[in-house]
Amino acid sequence: MLRQLHKFSGLLAALLVSVLAVSGAMLSLYPAMDRARAISVAEGQVTIAELAGRIAATHQGVEEIERTPSGTIIVHHLENGRPASVVVDPVTGQSLGPYERSSLERWTKNLHRSLFLGDGGRIAAALGAAAMLLLTVTGLQMTARRMGGWRHFFARARGSRSQRLHVETGRLAAAGLLLSALTALYMSAATFGLVPSKGAPPLEAPIEVSGGPHLPVEQNQALQRFDLSELRNLTFPDAADPKSAMELKTIGGAGLIDPTTGEMVAWQDQPLPQRIYGFIRMLHTGQGLWWLGLILGMTALSVPLFSATGAIVWWSGRRGRPQIAANAAAASADTIILVGSEGGSTWGFAATLHKALADAGHTVHTGPMDKLAQSYPTCRRMFILAATYGNGEAPANARSFLQRLETIAPPPAYPVAVLGFGDRQFPKFSQFSRDVEAALARNGWRFLIPAETINRQCPQEFARWGQALSAALGKTLVLDHRPATPRTLPLTLVSRRDYGAEVQAPTAVLRFAPAKRSLLERLFGRGRPSFNAGDLLGIVPPGSALPRYYSLASSSRDGFLEICVRKHPGGLCSGYLHDLRPGDTIAAFIKPNPAFRPGRGKAPVILIGAGTGVGPLAGTIRANSDARPMHLYFGGRDPRSDFLYKHEIEKWLDESRLTSLRATFSRVPGGSYVQDRLREDAGRLRALITGGAQIMVCGGREMAAGVMAALTDILAPANLDPIALKAQGRYVEDVY
Repeated sequence: MLRQLHKFSGLLAALLVSVLAVSGAMLSLYPAMDRARAISVAEGQVTIAELAGRIAATHQGVEEIERTPSGTIIVHHLENGRPASVVVDPVTGQSLGPYERSSLERWTKNLHRSLFLGDGGRIAAALGAAAMLLLTVTGLQMTARRMGGWRHFFARARGSRSQRLHVETGRLAAAGLLLSALTALYMSAATFGLVPSKGAPPLEAPIEVSGGPHLPVEQNQALQRFDLSELRNLTFPDAADPKSAMELKTIGGAGLIDPTTGEMVAWQDQPLPQRIYGFIRMLHTGQGLWWLGLILGMTALSVPLFSATGAIVWWSGRRGRPQIAANAAAASADTIILVGSEGGSTWGFAATLHKALADAGHTVHTGPMDKLAQSYPTCRRMFILAATYGNGEAPANARSFLQRLETIAPPPAYPVAVLGFGDRQFPKFSQFSRDVEAALARNGWRFLIPAETINRQCPQEFARWGQALSAALGKTLVLDHRPATPRTLPLTLVSRRDYGAEVQAPTAVLRFAPAKRSLLERLFGRGRPSFNAGDLLGIVPPGSALPRYYSLASSSRDGFLEICVRKHPGGLCSGYLHDLRPGDTIAAFIKPNPAFRPGRGKAPVILIGAGTGVGPLAGTIRANSDARPMHLYFGGRDPRSDFLYKHEIEKWLDESRLTSLRATFSRVPGGSYVQDRLREDAGRLRALITGGAQIMVCGGREMAAGVMAALTDILAPANLDPIALKAQGRYVEDVY
């Protein structure tokens, strides 16, 4: 419900709140500009009487003296019988130049306050402020959930570039947007009389004034009691009316002064509602707090960015949900596929499964998990493909599934199979699918095959699950899922270094250079996408439609793309890459992997890798030009055969790109594994991690499991564990 509210209110109000935000950002500049041209006067240095006397001596026909919240003194007077306004120096009373309100400022204010539509526009602007408040509050709640709770609110965001930008900008701008929206709503309510704003009616003068010659204004005792900093307006008496009073408005109230005697003949303190309204207005406009106005203006500029990234995320989700061909009605289908998906990718796997089952002669219906029905009259089997959102939660179209499930009793006769989708880097990997599995078991449902999980939308794991499903159904299903392949770029192999032949683990470090771009590609920015160490290079080998992914050991600033590849017996892609020679060209694409990067700041980084897993860690070290503390734990088989990046590591140690190296090898006398070396350094590691260090692990699953077990034991005395560090974004893995 929360996400739906955020999504639809954002889509509906995007243009309105963007217009209000941009116009508000423009208006935030004017208080700062006023403050920049105002002449500062120390408090207690000049009284209102002194200022008025200096102005009266240098200007004829003074009608009003105005002090803006930023401190600028404006004099409205008659010059040659015509009204004029000038800015004056409060110390000398001399004119600094004519004063004229900016026509652009007036136009922008009208746009911001009413959209040039009168009261109807003011109502629309209030609705825009309410939408901004709703979007900010729901966005904060969603971000907290996605990060694993409010304690981890500022942990590193994961997801696509648009998702990360949406979240990271929101965290920075949220406080300013909340303040702007709340103050705007209060001012709108005051405009329509829903809350008091002006307080008591203005002072009028039924009182008698002397009516004699006016006292020189600098000798006016009432004005001498007020410092210049308290002034808002001083209106001079009407020269044609000897009974007219001088009117003074200050921060604290308003009064009427007898210009003949200089006595205050009436005074009224500023009412509380007016003080509250003035304070709210100052917070919203920055008039009187120019620095706050600039901060709010900068946060307001994030709103168009939110609108754009939010629309991209929404459209990507819609585009990611494919149209299911030959989707039978649920009431007549013998096979039901229910899908829980947040970003849309799980629907692609569902479509592949749907087609394979339909080709095998089944009548198949595919729909969202939230559409779980009480019964399916002709159903013989059910499949549930469930992704996990954020910190183990249900995706958008499966929020009510578990509640619906509890209402189905007795359990149906047909069996069910559960397949979960997620990312092992998250501490609650595929948690929602596990919750679904547990709920089904608790309610007595039968399982067709044991529940399984798919990591990072891996087509190979999906195909293996299809083999287990084929055995259970007694018929062959080929789940050849082919996600859309991004546009590839040609890469030329420029060098290779071979390792591991002596230990029967042939490994090559392959360095590619992007092909030269044509003039048109340079003009339109095509051909060389940016990437970081740890991002993935996707390669589709000849004879296959599925891409294989290899972690990059370089970043775009290096000018080349480098990967470490171990040759596996019968491996289609690894064999293809090992057969390459310098000068050969391949087609590949970049897949961002933002979850596997060092966190922000200068905290130390502990790098743990074995075999080819050292590749992205080497790229991280290579990019460490700021000499951030980095400690590498590397595991191999034999230092004479497969010590990958040995010479580069020695160089990086000399350059302080790498702080320390702990290498260990398993096929030497007294050999050990990388997790053994971790245990040997338990005290050192515990001190680094309790001091804020981040951990990056790359390599095979068995190695990663051993590393996690070792670190669990190492951190136990400090009341820490890798799961908690994962939730904070301080423990990241690239596991294969």
